[in-house]
Amino acid sequence: MGKNLYDVESTSRSNEPSPEKPNDNAKPFLGRFNLLQPSQLFLRKGEVTDEAPFVNNKKETLSGYEKNLYLYHESGDRPIISSILQSFQNYSATTPAPSEVEAAQPSSKKAGLGWMSGVYFPCMQNIFGIILFIRFTWLVGTAGVIQAFFIVFGCCCVTMLTAISMSAIATNGVVPAGGPYYMISRNLGPELGGAIGLLFYVGTTFAAAMYIVGAVEILIQYMTPGIALFGDPLRDNDVLYNNLRIYGSVMVVIVGLINYLGVQTVSKAAPLVLFIVVLSITSVYVGIGVNYEGSDRLQMCVLGTRLLSAEGSGNCTKAEGSELWNIFCKHVRIVVNNRVEDSFECDPYFEQNEVKLVSGIKGIESGVFLDSLGSWYLEENQIIASSINSTEINRDGAPEYNQVLADLTTSFTVLVGIFFPSVTGIMAGCNRSGDLADPQKAIPLGTIAAILTTSFVYISCLFLFGATLDPLLMRDKFGQSIGGKLVVANMAWPNEWVILIGSFLATTGAGLQSLISAPRLLQAIAKDEIVPCLKMFGVQASNGEPRRALFMSLLICECGVLLGNVDILAPLLSMFFLMLYGTVNLACCLQTLLRSPNWRPRFKFYHWGCSLLGSVLCVAVMFMTSWLYAIIALGLAVVLYKYIKYTGAEKEWGDGMRGLALSLARFSLLHLEQGPPHCKNWRPQILLLSKLEEDFTPVHRKLFSFAHQLKAGKGLTICVSVLQGDFMNRFHDSEIAKKSLRAVMEEERVKGFFDVIVAKHQAEGVSFAIQNTGLGGLKPNTVIVCWPRHWRNREETETGDQPHSAFVTAIQTARANEMAVLVPKGLETFPDSTQKLNGFIDVWWIVHDGGLLMLLPFLLKKHRCWSKCKLRIFTVAQLEDNSIQMKKDLKDFLYQLRIDAVVEVVEMTDADISAYTVEKTLRMEQRNQLLQELHLSKKESMNVMLMDRRCSIQSGLDLKHSSELRNSSRVRFTEDSSSGDPAVIMESDSRELSTGSDVMNNISRTPSVDQPILPPPEEIILKSSEASVHIPNNIGNHSESQPALETQTKFDTQPNLANVRRMHTAVQLNATIRSKSENAALVVINLPGAPRNTERDQTANYMEFLEVLTENISRVLMVNGSGQEVVTIYS
Repeated sequence: MGKNLYDVESTSRSNEPSPEKPNDNAKPFLGRFNLLQPSQLFLRKGEVTDEAPFVNNKKETLSGYEKNLYLYHESGDRPIISSILQSFQNYSATTPAPSEVEAAQPSSKKAGLGWMSGVYFPCMQNIFGIILFIRFTWLVGTAGVIQAFFIVFGCCCVTMLTAISMSAIATNGVVPAGGPYYMISRNLGPELGGAIGLLFYVGTTFAAAMYIVGAVEILIQYMTPGIALFGDPLRDNDVLYNNLRIYGSVMVVIVGLINYLGVQTVSKAAPLVLFIVVLSITSVYVGIGVNYEGSDRLQMCVLGTRLLSAEGSGNCTKAEGSELWNIFCKHVRIVVNNRVEDSFECDPYFEQNEVKLVSGIKGIESGVFLDSLGSWYLEENQIIASSINSTEINRDGAPEYNQVLADLTTSFTVLVGIFFPSVTGIMAGCNRSGDLADPQKAIPLGTIAAILTTSFVYISCLFLFGATLDPLLMRDKFGQSIGGKLVVANMAWPNEWVILIGSFLATTGAGLQSLISAPRLLQAIAKDEIVPCLKMFGVQASNGEPRRALFMSLLICECGVLLGNVDILAPLLSMFFLMLYGTVNLACCLQTLLRSPNWRPRFKFYHWGCSLLGSVLCVAVMFMTSWLYAIIALGLAVVLYKYIKYTGAEKEWGDGMRGLALSLARFSLLHLEQGPPHCKNWRPQILLLSKLEEDFTPVHRKLFSFAHQLKAGKGLTICVSVLQGDFMNRFHDSEIAKKSLRAVMEEERVKGFFDVIVAKHQAEGVSFAIQNTGLGGLKPNTVIVCWPRHWRNREETETGDQPHSAFVTAIQTARANEMAVLVPKGLETFPDSTQKLNGFIDVWWIVHDGGLLMLLPFLLKKHRCWSKCKLRIFTVAQLEDNSIQMKKDLKDFLYQLRIDAVVEVVEMTDADISAYTVEKTLRMEQRNQLLQELHLSKKESMNVMLMDRRCSIQSGLDLKHSSELRNSSRVRFTEDSSSGDPAVIMESDSRELSTGSDVMNNISRTPSVDQPILPPPEEIILKSSEASVHIPNNIGNHSESQPALETQTKFDTQPNLANVRRMHTAVQLNATIRSKSENAALVVINLPGAPRNTERDQTANYMEFLEVLTENISRVLMVNGSGQEVVTIYS
């Protein structure tokens, strides 16, 4: 039970060494097996070799393995299964051993905008939008000066860091139309650039809607309230929102007509509009100075600590009959002494507290700044009061009266989301990069200058508002306590109309700039053709304006206007802008860390740490603003990313993501190079050798399907084909072949790479491919090569290659390179990836190959094609083996491997070598000798093919009677009387001899002039260095009248007994496999080792042995493992 496959001496269990302690250097799975070394397998008494397979000691007997499995002699150091299973019981080891060329498109207009008119003014207009004029005082009063400062400073830091990163990217090369989209897509790839670019486009368009809605709100509420429809917008928010929708739609049409005239018209008007905006802001500073000591212009009515609306407050007194008294008190009837009397019942809070008039503009001298430091966050419908006490801000079920209430729940994060859009105009100049004379100079200078200017205004106004205005007034969002007036406007000098006109123009100008930028962004995305459905928007008018993109932008803007509420739009806009800013920072950080040779920005004031901080801040602000909106925005980005990738955005722009992939690949390869993979991490990295037709299409498409099934659609596969010839002459052909391989791999869904090698010889090219394919730890470890089906009937090539030389070379080279070899035979019967098979996968485990024979069926069953097949494992036992114990050990072994399979041990008897086997071996050797001597000229090759066909007739007839020949014909040792040497004589009874004679006579009755004559000696003598085997030539008689060749070929009538043994193994195993696996869906068997020498007759003999081994088996997978353990019983 403990013997090796070629251990000819009997070994008992009692002589085996005892198990040893675990060794850290032990190999995986095998542990400390007591196996014979390759030098011990066949070099024993009498030096058993191929030249002398039988020793001259008549007392020595051959083991069953040497008799029946001699074909696997070339497997060398591979232990046999019985030895593996026995040693498995003594297992002791626990630790295993270890280009794009982008041409500039001609423009129909001249780009000539400078940094002031092209970048600085548009950015200023976008940044100074609606928030500064209608929401900034409310933000300061609600958050308090301290937290408001952090909100403003944090948002300005995000935009400044983004501007620095954008400046570095913009100065690293020409920035054509598309601005931020162009920078992201060229640095992070088309998929990510397209996804973020589309979201930024939608965000820019909705920003225009927000600005337009804000302008209409200023117009209706503060400038011309008389044009309001459906009622009073000050009293009913629904009336306000409906007016915003109607007048906002009218404003969208007006702004669209202005943009239709072109960017030059808007750019010329930008300085005038910006001048008015700056004048308005200046008037605020002047007004704060004028009101240094305070002002009585704005008076608020306060009940206790609660702020009251101006409407219904009258003269702000509690006198009976006053407006306030009528609101807080109601007429009631009470019964007194059985009489009903009229009385009044007032609100308890009204009765307990006094009312007073409070000045809204305190002035810096008043010291109100200290009262404005703290935050005053409220929940929706809570009362605005000067105290945060719950009794002061909660109504507790009381009527609303005319008290000013909070319209939404506020918090630090909510205010961040509302304020952030007011700093998002930094891309206005970059969006029109195609209209700039020098984008590399204008974008950094104009953008950073605009951010510094607006940041100064925001932060200074923050402190000045906190030091000048009463906190109660600032928290009055819509100015209800002062009659619906705009707080900032009433603080300006000389009057409020400066601010009203300035804020209206500022918001309208911001909307204009947004609708100038958005169509150009959409046009740039459409021109790149990464989103096929947007291709139509890449067309521009004769004057260079993106008219189609403008109409699309106006439609989206109208959808935003119909929402009608600025506070709903602001947080959603923040998400889209923050995603853009985060990716811009990420792109700069990535390019800086990768140190790409092409990364040479002229702008030097950047650092990867600042860019990384900017990205982190963007993500933080996203989730601080609204985690729900953040998830929705990220989800939209992922959907767009996958869509662009699915539609085939195959652009090579030298982006940073590919650079990152190269860096990660380099790191991984260097890490993998440190040692061989653990057996738990082993997986087939496939090198698929595909033969090509004359039109360069693969001969066997199902070879790709098989690779896909084996990898279950995952893992690395490298497909290589060899073209014969000179590389310089066949370079064009190799490129065509690569395209063909790529197409087939995509159709068969094989994930991996492909290559074509041009070599003078097919075998040489195959050897090069196996030796050199792969890199570091990602070198292939498994070679798949198809069986050469017509290897017998093909002529040699012009270069002298044998038809099967490339096949044998692949096996030899792979083994020398310690790679596994998979040979599917009968490939035309293999299923494609859409079929589903039922039945059994039969594994015939002859020699141990590191567990690969077990692992492959398991991997195949992971694919739906083979998932319904069941696994059966057969192993071969000889008479000296304990079959029952082998079966038990194999079941235990499979249980430890977590593999479900039916186990069967097949016993092979010590059958004598039949006459059929000897004759088949003799004809094989004679055919190879003839091919060698005739040098395979065309005419002689045809004769050989004719002889092969006749020999196949003989083989077929012999096969018909093979059972009789095998049972009655045998080889025995005798003593030659003349020489005294032992001899082997093949004996047959008279019936068998006559049968063989009849067969030969049937062939010899149809002689051919070209057919060589087999010499008719009385007996065939099979000689070796130590012994001679005399076989009577009674199998057939040749007619003496048969014509001979002009040049008589002398055949070697002494067949090599090593070949006889191999043929005997092939015949025996083939019969056993066919009897047990006749209806199997797939038969997996060990591939015998190829001969180490490459002589013509040796390789041809090897092919013949394989042909006989797999004869009449429809679907076979022959496996030759690398020797590395690929399975383990440990977790």
